[in-house]
Amino acid sequence: MNNIFTMVDNLFAGVVPIADFLWDFPTNFEWYANIPILGRFSLAILFLLGGSFYFTFKFGFVQLKHFKSGVKLLTKKSKSKVGTSPLAAFLISMAGRVGAGNIVGVTGAVTIGGPGAIFWMWVSAFFGMATSFGEATLAQIYKVKKDDEYVGGFTYYTQKIWHNKAWIGSGMCILYLIYNMLSIPVHTFHVFTASSSIVNEITGRTTEVNEPIYYIIAAAIIIIIAIIAFGGIKKIVSFADSCVPTMAIIYIGIIVLLMIINIGKMPTFFSSVFAGAFKPSAMFGGTFGVALAQGLKRGLLSNEAGMGTATQASSIAHANHPCEQGFIQAIGVFVDTIIICSLTGFVITAGAVWTNPNLSWDEIKLDKIGTFLASIKELVPGTAFDSVVLIITVVAFGLFAFTTLVCDLTYSEIAANKISTSKSFIRFIRVLGALFFVPLGTITVLAGLQLDNLWYVSDLINVILVFINIPTLFAARNIICNSYRNYEASNPKRFVSADIGIDTEVWTDSFAEANEN
Repeated sequence: MNNIFTMVDNLFAGVVPIADFLWDFPTNFEWYANIPILGRFSLAILFLLGGSFYFTFKFGFVQLKHFKSGVKLLTKKSKSKVGTSPLAAFLISMAGRVGAGNIVGVTGAVTIGGPGAIFWMWVSAFFGMATSFGEATLAQIYKVKKDDEYVGGFTYYTQKIWHNKAWIGSGMCILYLIYNMLSIPVHTFHVFTASSSIVNEITGRTTEVNEPIYYIIAAAIIIIIAIIAFGGIKKIVSFADSCVPTMAIIYIGIIVLLMIINIGKMPTFFSSVFAGAFKPSAMFGGTFGVALAQGLKRGLLSNEAGMGTATQASSIAHANHPCEQGFIQAIGVFVDTIIICSLTGFVITAGAVWTNPNLSWDEIKLDKIGTFLASIKELVPGTAFDSVVLIITVVAFGLFAFTTLVCDLTYSEIAANKISTSKSFIRFIRVLGALFFVPLGTITVLAGLQLDNLWYVSDLINVILVFINIPTLFAARNIICNSYRNYEASNPKRFVSADIGIDTEVWTDSFAEANEN
């Protein structure tokens, strides 16, 4: 079995240098890397960051102006016979955004760039909210009806914006399905990591992958995922409605409790963040550009603003106007980065394990989960309560990974409708995700492998999506702006696409009369 996995890993080895090259381009050229500050940023990050700046000013700081509108819309009940509620769509998107990266990624950003990376993470989130508004609005404009549901997202609007060429939509869908399916084993690995950490904490020893408990965990993951996935979009929406708020409350609650216990460290935390943003400590290389690059990259990759990967959730909601879901998805960026990622940043910064003489910083910083848990141990009161805190925190991490896993399956199903809406094809996509790639992830863990090269395929497609989605949003900027102006002028009147000079399937008076009354 190990030989087969090794062969698969080697098969994708050629992807590694390509993915690295594209994500790093042109920082991998000396002439560019030597440019002060700018030389730290790859073209992909400049696309994401530049796009967020552009859309913030283009849309008149919509993330500030309509933040309250988004909050109100989250509590609005849907009376439509088609689609899901705005809140349900929001929770699905949060299932994807709030993932293991909120712990692993933020820990990496701080250990490499220092606490100052958190400040630049906030900056990226604030401006990224405008990008998220734009892509969510566009996803709503070009959504389509399938039975009693809506489907859509960037695979749909990309086709429409680029002259409605069917091959573009289908090609984007295939690309996205490959990306999503190959991401599934990664999230399965994180679920395993969390589960094994809980077992280790309870038993007081390090368990091995060949022990029975690992096989029980593997079987449980496969069975639960299959039950949820084969229930369809409605089943997954129901799961997200209950699980996402639960995992967020658990994590926020336990970290806020640690903040209260360590209230005396709050001034040091904020001073480290703001001082380190412009003058990082020598412990982290002392380079301003590293803190800046790490913070911006982590913020943008965590909240997914500009990648198009969260737009499937935006499209499934019933709304009175496309901009409404745009306001809501902007809040998703805020919650993901400004709130949840910041809590992780507090743990790492306040824990300051790099000052602990009993720990080897050069070694522990390479293990992101290890660094995070070590930071938690520095903040607990030193009582029997310590183990409870650690277990609850790891449970939250596991839920982050699990909901992202479920979200990947949902997004795959929504995107697959662009190729075919037949029940047999959608069933095939469910089988592929839940009964092939999820088991693949469990088997690689049981075999003691991670198939690192396989994960690079996801990285490669991810950066390709950035290079496609940002130019698409730029090309569609007038459609988004016209829609926004229409909202400002006609709210609360239902949006009609003909009013801004475009044709759509859903945004017509006849469609509303037939489906939404």
